[in-house]
Amino acid sequence: MSLRSWYKRLRRRRIHVADGDWAEALARTPCAQALPDRERRRLRELAGQFLASKRFEGTAGFEIDASVRAVVAAKACLPVLHLGLDFYAGWSDIVVYPGDFRVHDEYMDEAGVVHRETRDLCGQSLSQGPMVLSWAAIEEESESIDRDLVIHECAHKLDVLNGPADGFPPLHAGMSARAWSDVFTKAYERFGEQVEQDDETGLDPYGASDPAEFFAVASETFFTAPGLIRDDFPDVYAQLARFYRLDTYALLGDVG
Repeated sequence: MSLRSWYKRLRRRRIHVADGDWAEALARTPCAQALPDRERRRLRELAGQFLASKRFEGTAGFEIDASVRAVVAAKACLPVLHLGLDFYAGWSDIVVYPGDFRVHDEYMDEAGVVHRETRDLCGQSLSQGPMVLSWAAIEEESESIDRDLVIHECAHKLDVLNGPADGFPPLHAGMSARAWSDVFTKAYERFGEQVEQDDETGLDPYGASDPAEFFAVASETFFTAPGLIRDDFPDVYAQLARFYRLDTYALLGDVG
């Protein structure tokens, strides 16, 4: 049996999300709460299937409970509400730390020199590996209307479906790869110039790190404060609306 066939069988299962846990998940995810009733019911169904297909692990003393699972599931399923859980096939583990966590990276530069660095992160998505989250970062998002760590990391998971993380996820039939590349390349370059010049920006400056982070930050903002990206980068907003098959501005308006 192929991995995709196994995943399709697995996703027919679902775990019931209790009313109280679901209410908290929606309260922490305004875009989900703003969905029409029918789509909100669909999101809850997807969340139950998501929970049946993923393994949660608390680490560094963090305990996973039903509320944590529901919050992560609601946020993770929002980007694939109109795409389907097949877009999350190929990985199964979600690791949650109480706060930021330390990673040790090793990479080789163009001259062949190996570099090692230690970084403190609040989230990480490994290709074919786990999604790692900081619960403290998720709780602190209520203070910033344009932040959603889970959606950010899920955007990375979508990005790597067709190769290395480069801000170019697999597009749907009818979407133009040339148009996507042109729109995102120009927007990323302009955004990088704005950040370099210390101009005030609507998007999180972290998006200027590389094209993959620009896509993840743009996606995160698309689902949290769509007016920010719609005003600054209308062409990017239009591409994201086609990719995610959702008009989040119609739901949230000029939040922030």
